[in-house]
Formats: sequence, structure tokens, C-alpha cells
Amino acid sequence: MPDLLISAASPNAGIVIVAAITTELVAEIRTRHDLSPTATAATGRLATGASLLGAGLKGSERLSLQINGDGPIGSIGADTWLIGEDAVGARGYARNPHVDIPLNARGKFDVAAAIGAGSLHVVKSYDVGQPYVGVVPLYSGEIAEDLAAYLGQSEQIPSVVALGVLANPDGVRAAGGVLAQVLPGADERAIATLERRALAMPPVTTLISQGADAHALLHALAGDLDLRSHRTIDVRFACLCTRDKVEAALIGMGAAELRRLASELPETEATCEFCKKLYVFTSGEIEELI
Repeated sequence: MPDLLISAASPNAGIVIVAAITTELVAEIRTRHDLSPTATAATGRLATGASLLGAGLKGSERLSLQINGDGPIGSIGADTWLIGEDAVGARGYARNPHVDIPLNARGKFDVAAAIGAGSLHVVKSYDVGQPYVGVVPLYSGEIAEDLAAYLGQSEQIPSVVALGVLANPDGVRAAGGVLAQVLPGADERAIATLERRALAMPPVTTLISQGADAHALLHALAGDLDLRSHRTIDVRFACLCTRDKVEAALIGMGAAELRRLASELPETEATCEFCKKLYVFTSGEIEELI
């Protein structure tokens, strides 16, 4: 099924829920970075979480998530932003893409062991003004719990986050997630119902493998909450890199380094960290940058 994101609100209960299928997005990230299954699970969860949070962006706002841990994967990152009015764009990367470790005691990808102890960095860039930067210690390293802890601690929004990626050496079979946020003044009975359903809800990848779409994921958590104001948008892999941005990065290296590159190499290559697109500059083009 195509990647899709659905958001809805229950005004009476004071709860907002967002659900998304991100199988194609995660598969694209896996292919571009040649990710191992464990790295796919970790990066895919973060990119899915970013997509869910991206549903609340406006205009040219952008959200960046980065996890820095002391585990073998090193660090992982994901960005999201709106593409027009009908889609959210997302991308992701892993510092050490080939890391693979044994499954945990529950037979699941041991994402927490791959990440280790560390911190979650959240950057929100707005149309005007300085970006917001939030940094919190990792709660568990499982990513969903870490995002929920961040929302509760830094933004004072009690939240439920469920993320899942089902992958193997041959590819990504299912990926998606659900995010529920409790607004100020929310109905206590509705909150209790939400908590019970979150504990009883099957894993996201189990539901997707059984045929659940984004709408079904949303209602798997919402239950009989009176949801309104549905919004449906596509989820797409995208990248913000351009040749102009790469040129600016090269210029930032300084004239001396550019002169060295121009004199020693017939061509200078630069690869985008997120999409792996290769940019090639001849020695003459490097001299023009100087």
C-alpha cells in the first residue's frame, strides 16, 4: 500500500492522533544507504517518527531529529518538512549503516543496543526567527519511547508513540507508526481509555502485515473516540540538497583548502549525507569557487 499519513483530532476529548504508513520511505532510505536490517530498523523508526511530527509543520518549517549514542551505530538522523499542501517529505541516515547485532530477548531488532546511551536532539526551523533546539537524554534507545519522553519533558505534551519497522536482508516488509498527543484540559476518562488501548494494541508492524492502512492504525489506538478534522497527506522520500548548497559548503572550507584540491585532484567529489547523490567538480570549477 502507498505511504500515507492521516491526522485527526477529538475536540471533546482533547486528543490529537497521527498515523502513517512509511514502508516505501524506509525502503528507499535502506536502499540509498545500504543499511543492515538493524540499522534499517533504527533509521526507519526515527524517519517515521519525524514524519508523524511533521504533520504539525506549517509553511517552510522544518524538523530535524538526531540521536547521538555510544553504541556501534554511532548516530542516526532524520529530517521532515512539508512539500506543498499534499505531502510531507522525509529523509534519514545512519553514521554506521552496516551495523548488525543479534536480536534481543524478545526476538526483535535490538535498536537500543545499537544506539547505546546518549541524547536526542530536536531542531525546529521556522519561517522567521531563530530555530528551536531541544536536547534530552535518551530514555531507552528504542526511539518511540525517547520521542514520547521528549514531548512530555520539553514540550509538556503527554504523548503515546508507537513505531515499527519489519525488515530482513532482502528489504523492508512493513513500516509505520502512530502518535497520540494529549492537549491541555483533556478529558481524564478519554486519557485513561487511550492508555488502555495503547497497552493492548498489537505491534504496528503486525497490524500493517495484516493489511492495516494508516486509517486502521489511527483507529487501532483511538478506539471509539469521536475523531474529526481528518487530514490526509502523502509521505515521500525527498532531499533538500542542491549543487548550490554543496558549492557553499566547499567555499566554507577556505581558499587554501580549495587551492590544494584544485592542484592535487582533477575532480573533487562530494556526496550528500542523506540521499547519497554525488556531486562532481572539476579542478577548474574549484578554482572558480576560489
